[in-house]
Amino acid sequence: MPPTPRRFCRWLRRVVAFACLCIGLHAHAQVTSPDSVGALTTGQQVRWLAHAAANGTLAALDDHQLVALFRSLDPHTLPLYLQQGLARYASCEFTMLRRERINGRWPRRADHMLVRVTHDPLRIYAKWLPDGAHAGQEVIYDASRRPGELYGHLGGMLGVLPMWASINGPLARAQSNHSIRELGIDAITQRFIDEGRKFPAAGITQPADIEVKTVHGVRVVALTYAAPDAQPGFYAKREVLGLDLNQPLFRTVESFDDDGNLFESVLFEHIVPRSFDDLTFDPANPDYRF
Repeated sequence: MPPTPRRFCRWLRRVVAFACLCIGLHAHAQVTSPDSVGALTTGQQVRWLAHAAANGTLAALDDHQLVALFRSLDPHTLPLYLQQGLARYASCEFTMLRRERINGRWPRRADHMLVRVTHDPLRIYAKWLPDGAHAGQEVIYDASRRPGELYGHLGGMLGVLPMWASINGPLARAQSNHSIRELGIDAITQRFIDEGRKFPAAGITQPADIEVKTVHGVRVVALTYAAPDAQPGFYAKREVLGLDLNQPLFRTVESFDDDGNLFESVLFEHIVPRSFDDLTFDPANPDYRF
């Protein structure tokens, strides 16, 4: 029995839909080559980067290919890629090496820190490890309990006597120009995004330099951004940010002032998404030394 007009129309729609799907998949396959990513829309570039990082494609590219790829990206792609990637690290544990110029002095040794952080509410535990400066110190911050204070050993005699202190007070800022609330991957990512919003007005549309480096055994795409001036207009006159090739985050950051002096250096080492229980951010935790 020949098909009715209604059945024929349904069949025809399915054939057309399948053909469109095949065409779409073929078109997508045609643009997965790194040298064609620059022709994609911003949203497509973001999706391509996320996929390429996750499946190892990005890390497999040679230095020349990586530089060419990142030179071809739309200026909005990288901020969106990093912003979307932050969801994975809303709760995570990492180790980091950090140096900051405090009162004009550059420290001889970096702080080597173990950090556990989670959001909603923001809670942070940080411990200074034995092979870095200020070894043995610990702090805990819990925005749901005392949003304006942290608890811990803050140096000197306070290393023996834990106490509550203002997150913006002189004790808390003695070793850092930042609040404990800025201790994490998301703070650096958000700063990059905020700075990027100011770049177009300053005539900055692309990084001043792009190269591939290996820092402490980690291969990164080093993106150099040069601003017209440093603070208060911009955070730094020049910043070099090392993008991880397997994860949507910066692994390294170096910030320079108007005179070309390095005033901050951060290296994120091992980064692991993790969930935590309440004891993680409780001074009564028996694994801590409060």
